[in-house]
Amino acid sequence: METSSPTELFGLAEGTFRLVMFASIFMAMALLETWLPRRKRRHTRLKRWFTNFGVLASDFLSVSLVTFVVPVTAVIAAIWAEKSGWGLFNLVTWPFWLEWLIAFAVLDFVIWGQHLATHKIPVLWRIHRVHHTDEDLDASTGIRFHPVEIVLSIFVKAAAVVLLGPPVVLVVIFEVTVNGTALFNHANFRIPLWIDRWLRWLVVTPDMHRVHHSVIHRETDSNYGFALSIWDRIFRTYNDQPEMGHDNMTLGLEQWQDDAPTRLGWTLALPFTDPPKTTNPSDPLNKS
Repeated sequence: METSSPTELFGLAEGTFRLVMFASIFMAMALLETWLPRRKRRHTRLKRWFTNFGVLASDFLSVSLVTFVVPVTAVIAAIWAEKSGWGLFNLVTWPFWLEWLIAFAVLDFVIWGQHLATHKIPVLWRIHRVHHTDEDLDASTGIRFHPVEIVLSIFVKAAAVVLLGPPVVLVVIFEVTVNGTALFNHANFRIPLWIDRWLRWLVVTPDMHRVHHSVIHRETDSNYGFALSIWDRIFRTYNDQPEMGHDNMTLGLEQWQDDAPTRLGWTLALPFTDPPKTTNPSDPLNKS
């Protein structure tokens, strides 16, 4: 797939723009977590952040290597689709605001569907459980995704972009939004309940997503959304509150309620190790 000159937003190259947005949102979430903490931490920030940022560094290296060999990203796919006339929006002449609205919603649904698949397909859950072993939830959990999952996600998003043919700028904005909302909805800060109730009709809030990280399996199998909350409501995977309450609920996975998930080497090796069987027969790896 041929590449093009770097996409720019607000006078910044795509990569620089994404880095600035990531750093700004992460710092804002970290400050809010300090000033308005939602839950007490089980582990220190330093211990967890070293591991979670180590996972992020391994993601960057893996993606750089893969895209050097096979130059495919969502943005490159959008550039190629635009040049080649591929995708729905390169074949129709709808108002730009409608195309943007549809494209954003469809891409978000694709991410929702991919997330659902990582919980239902044993080999994908084996990789995705790296994210769920975090026993605390804060903005850094939003970057705790194994390199294999990140690389697979690139190809899923690129395929969706080729089929849709959305504007390149929209794809960049979507990527920044998804990354930003991942930091936001994993953050450990308190939002007034009345604001949360209204906000979650549109976007996934920290209290809404925290339910998804419960050690209780039926709660883990809910609230799959990243940015928009509508898909969980439509497909009846929405769960309003954890049964133990946000202060008393246990986060992580039942097999690993110890210090292991705070270690970088253990975390990166996890998909390649055989897990102990859980007590819940609906766990995907109990069926593999």
